[in-house]
Amino acid sequence: MTGNRSILSNFIHFNGGYVAFGSDSKEGSITGQGTVSNERMSIEKVNYVKELDFNLISVSRVCDQKHWMLFTDKECFVLSPDLSKPPPEKILLTAQRKENLYVLDMNEVTPSDSVSYFLSNASVDESALWHRRLSHVNIKTINKSVKDNLVRGLLDKEFQLEDHCIACLKGKQHKSSHKPNTLNTNDTPLQLLHMDLFGPTNIMSMGKKSYCLVITDDYTRFSWVYFLRTKDETAEILKSYVLRIENQSNQKVKIIRCDQGTEFKNHSLNCFYESKGIERQYSAPRTPQQNGVAERRNRTLIESARYMLADSKLPLTFWAEADILWAIPLNPRPTEYSTQEQELWKNQPMWNVENTLPVNREKAQTGSLT
Repeated sequence: MTGNRSILSNFIHFNGGYVAFGSDSKEGSITGQGTVSNERMSIEKVNYVKELDFNLISVSRVCDQKHWMLFTDKECFVLSPDLSKPPPEKILLTAQRKENLYVLDMNEVTPSDSVSYFLSNASVDESALWHRRLSHVNIKTINKSVKDNLVRGLLDKEFQLEDHCIACLKGKQHKSSHKPNTLNTNDTPLQLLHMDLFGPTNIMSMGKKSYCLVITDDYTRFSWVYFLRTKDETAEILKSYVLRIENQSNQKVKIIRCDQGTEFKNHSLNCFYESKGIERQYSAPRTPQQNGVAERRNRTLIESARYMLADSKLPLTFWAEADILWAIPLNPRPTEYSTQEQELWKNQPMWNVENTLPVNREKAQTGSLT
């Protein structure tokens, strides 16, 4: 409240009652209310008491505006709201607010999680320097270290970075994602074949196989799977597969897409592909995304074997048989590219499996492996 009418802006006349001064019975009447401000802050709802010869400020009123107040033996400071909390050892006593009064109880111990402490803001250069000194740790972690006094010699300030650290951005960058091709540009079966080989598996199958070769037609997404003992069997299997599938479907294999593994890129297969006029497309090293169709099929086969073996409680040596049982109904399933795979491959079995133990089709469809 104040008795100086000239310092009040946005003044409003009203009858606010009376106030008493000291222990005597002298009273003053509240005849209005306004705002006191300077260039940096303003205090609203300041009462005007004409009889008052001095100005009074309410600490609780200032705190209601989210400001902080700091008292010393010579001065009192009104501080901005953007201050931080301190380590517990910095606080000796805490007075809890009850209505508009702060009540100090000397018998209460200050809780460590409700303390307040004033930290000056570090400059941008200081923040960047300590960010680099502490191995590019997060700014929040640095400020927590200040509050908990975890780092000896660390400035007792609030750290902040206005811009992102370029070194941190470079360290966290990763490859851009490969966008999927939503439009199938192939219009006939066998125009493009995706293939990949995975293995060796940790455990051999019942047929003593350690590798699995998966071939997928790009147009129909029809797939063939072969199990191998060693990788060097790949060349003979591919030659036999190409000759048989071309003869049975009256179509020609035009393009083969695979990685640059030696099982696909060798003299024997190069000569065979040249004689058949088959184009080869190899994915770049360490870029399996370029052979995504085959990689996805491999992952699907591996995951399916895991959950089928977990469900049936069979030993891991049945992984190849689990793939077969899961794969039988796979090819007739509709895909986003073609819903008529059965008609396109009507002369083909539902799933072609070579070089593995024979599986009874009737029992496989009923869920039995024996």
